[in-house]
Amino acid sequence: MSTASKKINPPKVGVVSLGCPKALVDSERIMTRLRAEGYVFSPTHEDADVVLVNTCGFIDSAREESLTAIGDAMAENGKVIVTGCLGAEPEKIRERHPNVLAITGPHKYEEVLAAVHEAVPPVHEPFIDLVPEQGLKLTPRHYAYLKISEGCNNRCTFCIIPKLRGDLVSRPIHHVMTEAQQLAKAGVKEILIISQDTSAYGVDVKYAEYPWQGKKRKTKFYDMCEALGELGIWVRLHYVYPYPHVDEAIHLMAEGKILPYLDIPLQHASPNVLKAMKRPAAQEKTLERIKKWRDICPELTIRSTFIVGFPGETKEDFEFLLNWLDEAQLDRVGCFKYENVENATSRDLPNHVPEDVKQERYERFMEKQQVISAARLQLKIGKTLNVLIDEIDEDGMTGRSYADAPEIDGNVFLNVTDGVKVGDIVKARIIDADEYDLWGTTEI
Repeated sequence: MSTASKKINPPKVGVVSLGCPKALVDSERIMTRLRAEGYVFSPTHEDADVVLVNTCGFIDSAREESLTAIGDAMAENGKVIVTGCLGAEPEKIRERHPNVLAITGPHKYEEVLAAVHEAVPPVHEPFIDLVPEQGLKLTPRHYAYLKISEGCNNRCTFCIIPKLRGDLVSRPIHHVMTEAQQLAKAGVKEILIISQDTSAYGVDVKYAEYPWQGKKRKTKFYDMCEALGELGIWVRLHYVYPYPHVDEAIHLMAEGKILPYLDIPLQHASPNVLKAMKRPAAQEKTLERIKKWRDICPELTIRSTFIVGFPGETKEDFEFLLNWLDEAQLDRVGCFKYENVENATSRDLPNHVPEDVKQERYERFMEKQQVISAARLQLKIGKTLNVLIDEIDEDGMTGRSYADAPEIDGNVFLNVTDGVKVGDIVKARIIDADEYDLWGTTEI
């Protein structure tokens, strides 16, 4: 057999992606570049030539999960490259795992590729188109995360993301829209917009203008939402701080251009705690903003996250938060107990809350929100909703409505319907609900 006709075995890379959707997008970009160079991906550590671990370093529990994942890869393979947020602190990784091949920080794509090249040189087969136009995705084919910026200009006292990922760097709007269009052409039905601060998109580039589809578009939150709304697919907004200009996008939601869904990381309601957190935007006016938004778009779903037990949080602050929840009537809410993250400036604040008090407040918070969520979902019974199907098995179909982001919100459970495939959008009449999920039927 001639050398030219011999089968080339491409190098295999194992990939572990931890943390938030923003880190997932980083993994997808790295994998797309590697695939274009001829690498393939191994589902197991044992069969890989090298393992890449994309870490999270936001809170202590996430750091420990990352260090454990690195240890597992070292034990099962021995050739490990580390990247991601925890990679910004290489001494912590070397302390536990001194023999990893290389460590890079977050979104250091070229350094990651160089480390892989050194560990396992690429093998090129130039006559094969290795990468689809939309790139490789770790999500199901029918939805994808689209990152519009890196870094953050805010300096919230509990957060170390700016120390790990730097200040805000926005992608030009025509680059964002090109990727979004490629995803839509590839059959993606839902795009989830992510960043550290989606509302601040374009501030760093002074809202620079670029042509897109025959029209000048600013690198700006509203312009991006308007352009995305022209693609004819679901567009879901995450990590939106309630700056005043967000109001403009609510009209696009009311017109059906983008999903009537806002993920707003409010973190607290008490002015005293928000001041200690150094949260951006005019939080004290959030309740009247929410009322205004719902007047414009009654179908609007609002998701948020909160922290209880922040240093200095008094009993009165916590009661203020519970009363605020009653007034706000948010649809989807997550809650975290404050963690004293290393290198966060909140570590130096006085009057840290005891762990047992944090736990008690967490339980009271979740009990309060479950009642609110259950009541909000009861209002959907009898309505007909569009449902994007995520899974189908012999027991039924599992999907999501416009009000449900994947992985973090609830599901809609439906009867199996002939001819429906994963990724289809079906109409369903809602017949039951609990605190988090809906049940419905396609027999309308």
